[in-house]
Order: sequence, then structure tokens, then C-alpha cells
Amino acid sequence: MSDAETATGGRTRRGGVVGFLRDLLVILVVAFLVSFLLKTFLVRSFYIPSQSMEQTLKINDRILVNQLVPDLIDVQRGDVVVFKDPGGWLYPRAETAPTGFEKVLQAVGLAADTSDDYVVKRVIGIGGDRVQCCDAEGRVMVNGVPLNEPYIVIPPGETKASAIDFDVTVPKDSVWVMGDNRYQSKDSRYNQDQPGKGFVPDSEIVGRAFVLNWPLNHFTWLGTPEGTFTGVEQARSE
Repeated sequence: MSDAETATGGRTRRGGVVGFLRDLLVILVVAFLVSFLLKTFLVRSFYIPSQSMEQTLKINDRILVNQLVPDLIDVQRGDVVVFKDPGGWLYPRAETAPTGFEKVLQAVGLAADTSDDYVVKRVIGIGGDRVQCCDAEGRVMVNGVPLNEPYIVIPPGETKASAIDFDVTVPKDSVWVMGDNRYQSKDSRYNQDQPGKGFVPDSEIVGRAFVLNWPLNHFTWLGTPEGTFTGVEQARSE
């Protein structure tokens, strides 16, 4: 092989490597940009720090949240929502600070948000609803209609869907939320002495959780069991 052919082959190999690295860099930059835009405007990831939503969500589960709710899509009864702590809702807990690399991944949406500022609960009442507990069978009522809630956890020996009674009317543009693990959840019921009186303004809602995506053996779509809120909307207009 001539010297010219050897030099040409060397340049081709070097050019191929450089081209591959350049393309890889472009792909990575585009991937990070897309992930950042998704995290900023559409989908955001959170992790579950407590047992308040068991058995629907367990400690250290990861969820994806649709951020079009409630700005473009209305919050619905039964939605599992993530919202910023209105103040005084969260118990202090030992928090492991994320590493610099983890912070970068969280910023671009490639890792779940592990900050201590957010709460995950289920919407039971929306603006204008009257929410009460409990009826003769221990069920929560919305607009006088008792709810059959298959997702809630009640300790053995207990029969009521709430350890305390309450009777509230949800203000406009707010929601009343409760944890599925009813006896282990510091939700709207236990924050009525706070400035917001236990109600969460729609403006504080980050979005609606629509899928449990990690760990994979917990993967499931999140929604409201059919029939849970049947008749509630009609009862409000009567």
C-alpha cells in the first residue's frame, strides 16, 4: 500500500471517529433539551416520600405528572395530584441532599424531584362541593352522595373512612384532598387550622399524576376507579 493510501485511510478513520463523536454530542444535547422542555411544560417526575398514599403509591415509588392540569385541563374528583406545600402540611424529615450530578438530572427532567416542598394526595372535592364525613356506614360524602372508595386503606378494627368528622364546602378554584391511607395522612382534614383552612388553591397544583413508572414491577396507570363519584356532579346542581 502506498504512503498516500495509508494517509487517506488514517484520515478516514479519524474523520469517522470525530463524526461519530460529533453526532453523539448533538444527540445528547437534543435529548437534554427535549427532556428540559418536557419537564418545564408537560411532564415532571416526582418520588413518593411517605406512606400517606398506600397502597396506591408506596414509599420511593416514582410517578410522572401531567403539568397541563389544571392550567389547560380541569382538575377532576379522584385525580391524584402533586401540589406545593401551602404551608405547614409536611412533617419535617431527614432529607439527603442530591449530589451535583443529581441536581443536573433533576433540572433537565431526567431524575425525579426529591425536594421537600411537594405533597401528593387524591382530590375528593372541587370548588363548590360540600364534603362530609361520615355517613351511617362510615363513608365520605360529596354533595350528599356517599363514595365507594376501593383505593383507601383503613386499619383493622376501624370502620370509618376518616378518623375525624368534618363538614366543609370547597371554595372556588380550590380542592379538598385526602390520602388513600386515611389513618396515616396529614391532608386537608388535619390542616383546617392553617391559613388555607385545609383547602389547596388550584394555583398551587403542579399537575395530575398519570402513571407510576418506577420501580417497574409497580408500573401502573393512575386514575379513578369507575363509579366512585357517580352522581356527585348531578347532586350539586339539584
